Amino acid sequence: MRRATAVIVGAGNRGKDAYGFYAAHNPDKLKIVAVAEPNEEKRLSIAKIHGIPEELCFASWEELASKDKIADAAIISTPDHLHVRPAIAFMEKGYDLLLEKPMATNLEDAIKIAVLAQKLNRKVIVAHVLRYTSFFSKLKELIQSEIIGKVMSIEHKENIGYYHMAHSYVRGNWRREDETAPIILTKSCHDMDILYWLVGKKSRAIASFGHLSHFRKENKPAGATERCTDGCLVERECPYSAIKIYLGKNTGWPVSVITQDLSYEGRLKALQEGPYGRCVYSCDNDVLDHQVVSIEFEDEITANFTLTAFTEEITRKINIFGTKGEIIGHFEKNEIEVAVFGKEKFKIKVFPPEEGGHNGGDFQMMDAFVRMLTEPDYKGTLTSPMDSLESHFMAFAAERSRLSGTVVNMEEFRKEFLG
Repeated sequence: MRRATAVIVGAGNRGKDAYGFYAAHNPDKLKIVAVAEPNEEKRLSIAKIHGIPEELCFASWEELASKDKIADAAIISTPDHLHVRPAIAFMEKGYDLLLEKPMATNLEDAIKIAVLAQKLNRKVIVAHVLRYTSFFSKLKELIQSEIIGKVMSIEHKENIGYYHMAHSYVRGNWRREDETAPIILTKSCHDMDILYWLVGKKSRAIASFGHLSHFRKENKPAGATERCTDGCLVERECPYSAIKIYLGKNTGWPVSVITQDLSYEGRLKALQEGPYGRCVYSCDNDVLDHQVVSIEFEDEITANFTLTAFTEEITRKINIFGTKGEIIGHFEKNEIEVAVFGKEKFKIKVFPPEEGGHNGGDFQMMDAFVRMLTEPDYKGTLTSPMDSLESHFMAFAAERSRLSGTVVNMEEFRKEFLG
């Protein structure tokens, strides 16, 4: 198998620490040959790791896209609201793509990307990494084996984790809908996609409820300051303290996001001057901190999804109910319990790759990406743009339901955008 080549567009957390990390650890499979990144520190950092010459380091994706095609594919890992233009430009230039999820922050642009990829016959993977994980692959295999009969309903929960919520959705890049999108899309299009994939049917109706209830200015405790580093009187008792989250021994995620200088002094300066040192009750966030979605799929299959900030663990938990049994799964523990009615329960332990985020899913998806680029007849990609559209429709329908207080008819909702 020949080595694939790619350019990285956006060298932030995902570009550098997920996709770039894979290439650095698999130099025989993937070579990063150029980078476009406006932040000079990040650009120089990824260039050093991958040996990218100065003439192939660009401050904007437009500069890179204006050059002749120099790689098999472009990895689009810009912020969510900046996916569309580079995705279109690089496809038109002849590149295949790995496109971070969500494809876009509105349905019109997501449809535009999917249609163009099909028109140009480009190979595109949308980064719904959960489909590639050992855990969800095993669940899909169990469902298809009909060991629990016909699936009737699913309960699925995403535990964001209290400090992940504070980091990403209160202080961080995904805190505001007008700068990104609703949290049901930015965080949970993964989950909409995995429900759709496991069920194997499209959604018929969706209803949703949710609120931003806790991370609000009126809940700020007496004695709290604007920043955790300003002598806050309640910092020691506060679970969301930036000092606790960022100034300990850990210098990996999420600490690595706040600054390139991971010394204690560098991290402290970032908290004193940047967004990650702010009190969680003094931020400009507006995305929800808890939401539920009820879904009716074709063939009378139902599902309930819960998204919540208020958990100790960062994980996903799932119950799948069938006519002959049920399945209980814990994503981070890689544990699956199968109970076939009238028989003894048994447990399955899955063993994902030790490296790569999303419980090994990042590396497993990247393996599929490389094979897509290097093997003409490879059929192992699971997340095309057209298939990915369904999760985007589900997420935006959930948000419409939440805001309008109505049940959304999905056939009508799709027609509204697809005609």
